[in-house]
Amino acid sequence: MLRWFSRIFKKSVPGGMSVMPKKALVTGAATGIGRAIALMLAKQGYDLVVHYRNSAESAQTVCNEAAALGVRAVALSADITQPTAAQDLVNQAADTLDGLSVLVNNVGNFVQSPASDTTVEQWQEVMDSNLNATFYTTRAAISHLKAAGAGRIVSIGAAGAQHMNAVNNNTAYLIAKHGTILYTQALAQELITDGITANVVAPGVAENSFEYDPDWEGELPQLPAGRPASMADITRAVWFFINPAADYVTGQVLEVAGAWSPQNEHG
Repeated sequence: MLRWFSRIFKKSVPGGMSVMPKKALVTGAATGIGRAIALMLAKQGYDLVVHYRNSAESAQTVCNEAAALGVRAVALSADITQPTAAQDLVNQAADTLDGLSVLVNNVGNFVQSPASDTTVEQWQEVMDSNLNATFYTTRAAISHLKAAGAGRIVSIGAAGAQHMNAVNNNTAYLIAKHGTILYTQALAQELITDGITANVVAPGVAENSFEYDPDWEGELPQLPAGRPASMADITRAVWFFINPAADYVTGQVLEVAGAWSPQNEHG
């Protein structure tokens, strides 16, 4: 029995540390979390495509900062809420970098609205930018990751989304992020034999969250840790999944929330 299991295991799951080229696409990388992730990967020696939609100047600044770290970085614009545009972006990224081994799905807009007041336009924006864009880019990237011989898919989620508890003011957002988790976990099961892992990093309240905008007039969230998540907190979690030593870790959700959850915040 043990010999049979050993044969099946060796055939189905690659052994040892994954070896893959250092070529990454980060969506929504012109500012905020995406920018921090892109620069973290540059420090790790990854050539980059910095995706943006409208922030051309900011995206080029990220590329310049990455290039100063000794890697190649190219800014590409696309509206990845559109399937064809997402496909074209991924293909262009792979052509530009001569391959692709890492995809970080960071794009995702947030709308704070009571469930009963959420408009059709708000609902579609949240679903398109969070769930659908992740699906479109990931679907397009899979063949390139397989061609690389190993790969990493990391999607940015939201703390609490995996628990399936309703939170009135951000219902659409949590539904979209929960869908991202289910999609990621399905991919993890399918792609592990190709040496590709798929995981979710789920920040809570971060230092760039809307509550910390100078124009925010509402109450600050009650954070058990006494501070929001820093960009470094989040990028360390992303690197945990991308690190070649993590090639056996897949289908997981890693919260970066300092024990905070939206359910506790909103009751």
